[in-house]
Amino acid sequence: MLSSIVRRLNDRRDAAADLGEDAGFTLIELMVVLLILAILLAIAIPTFLGVTGGANDRAAQSNLNTAITTAKTAATQNGQSYGTQGGGTALTAASLKANEPSVVFINAATTAQGNISFWVSSDGNGIVMASPSTNNKGCWYTVDNIQFVTGNATTNGMYTDVTASPGVTTSTSSAPTAAGTFYGYQPNATSCNAAAPSGVTTLQWGSKFPV
Repeated sequence: MLSSIVRRLNDRRDAAADLGEDAGFTLIELMVVLLILAILLAIAIPTFLGVTGGANDRAAQSNLNTAITTAKTAATQNGQSYGTQGGGTALTAASLKANEPSVVFINAATTAQGNISFWVSSDGNGIVMASPSTNNKGCWYTVDNIQFVTGNATTNGMYTDVTASPGVTTSTSSAPTAAGTFYGYQPNATSCNAAAPSGVTTLQWGSKFPV
């Protein structure tokens, strides 16, 4: 559409030049072109940002899937435990990195896309992994519990809602304690920290990543 308008304007300018008139555009013609450009940009920029944001989210989820698969494999080799309870050694950033060099594992908070923050429960039964996305400062989570997670809720990372019976917590600031794999998302996070529930106020858990 824009190219057609410009072509017509050029045709008018050429015709005016053939008649000996000033070969230029009027102010109204230029304003119309600028208005059309503004409308096109208003449509294109949000679409571009939406596609980019979605790509960042998918990348964060992909990193988490790779990381949790690596952790599960390590737990299998470690006597079905993420800690020392299976007779092996607790998972560390170095041991996870050795099994999956493409992912940066951090046992602390992180804001860098591509990094994975992780925390192993005090009883070795569960692991929490968090991956930041630059889209809406989002933080994606994956939790894998080999068995029901027990332990001291005050010193157990994000496993703060440790109840007397197995079940998926309804708390938005605690990782699920039931056996299984769970997925969550927290928008507008200051950082992703699998070791601490502070600031996690809108996190919901499910059997797959939220849409």
